[in-house]
Amino acid sequence: MGSKYARMTGIADEGGESIERQIANHKALGWETIELRNVEKINICEMDDRQFDKVQGAMEKAGMRAAAFGSAIANWARPITGEFSRDREDLIRAIPRMRLLNTKFIRIMSYPNDGLEEKVWKNETFSRITELTHIAEGEGVVLLLENCDGWASTSPHALKEILSRINSPALQVVFDTGNPVSHGGDSQAVWDFYYAALPRLVHFHIKDCKVQRGSEKTVHTYPGKGDCCIFEIMKDLISRGYRGMFSIEPHILIQVHLGSDSPESTEPQKMYLEYGRQANQMLDTIMGR
Repeated sequence: MGSKYARMTGIADEGGESIERQIANHKALGWETIELRNVEKINICEMDDRQFDKVQGAMEKAGMRAAAFGSAIANWARPITGEFSRDREDLIRAIPRMRLLNTKFIRIMSYPNDGLEEKVWKNETFSRITELTHIAEGEGVVLLLENCDGWASTSPHALKEILSRINSPALQVVFDTGNPVSHGGDSQAVWDFYYAALPRLVHFHIKDCKVQRGSEKTVHTYPGKGDCCIFEIMKDLISRGYRGMFSIEPHILIQVHLGSDSPESTEPQKMYLEYGRQANQMLDTIMGR
């Protein structure tokens, strides 16, 4: 990879719905990959073959590859009481697509609860993620467990426990700096989750936020403007020899789990490009260039 920002990428649907817009934004930022989640509001793992072929063709024509797939497996919309077959089918459908777009990584979460006793929720989460991990092992791909909605995100200890119990190279972590604060924690919680993730951390989400004074409302900010210690954690991670990607997930204009859209207008594009430029500058400063 030739660009000095080759390690930078992003969840590109926050800057535009079409694959053409997503590619153009990343090209403008000097990026060579996209963390593919939604295109035209359809998840990359759930679209039909015709829809995927369009995405693949545009990516190949532009010389872009996928940094990762952002699946909906075990996410905020798929609680522990939902049909597991849907997640299994998404993974199986995604794997050949991942190969075509040159990535081995697919993001998952760890099943929000839906009224079950904690022990039942935990055991069912472990059972499902163990089965998904076995599928990934057999296919040579890697599940990226995000510290977001689900059992493994209830505490740093929970994250460490699931990684210890499912000790497989096919289950690694994407660490998201913003999630501990957006889920009610503080800056110390960000560091605690970071240290829990560190032994298996292979992908990184740049997200920043803070709690508004006088309210409990979380406001997402540009990188370095919130309480999520992004600069310090990125610097620490690089000092430890991290060689993975840094992927922006702004959440400033779009929060998928709240049902908000990313309209095809210049506003999301301008926000996304500015967020990406600031993230590039942050990496430049850390790298001393």
